[in-house]
Amino acid sequence: MDKAVESLIPAINEQMDSPETLYVRETYERLVSEPDIEDDEARAMLAFCLADEIEAMTAGERPFDTERYQLLLTLLPAMPEGR
Repeated sequence: MDKAVESLIPAINEQMDSPETLYVRETYERLVSEPDIEDDEARAMLAFCLADEIEAMTAGERPFDTERYQLLLTLLPAMPEGR
């Protein structure tokens, strides 16, 4: 696992527990309900999407785009092209 993605796993865990980011928990549950996706892989996929949005935010010198982040999550298990 990429170190940047791995470093975001604690943030993903917090988002999964937060009532403000229920969509992260919902995406996780959808992913682990698939027969070939295990817990660690699902969390890594979520972190990958978070890393992609952070990277886009930094490159574009813009605020975090929650709508884009949610869109990336809806596309899982397909991975974003940018990384």
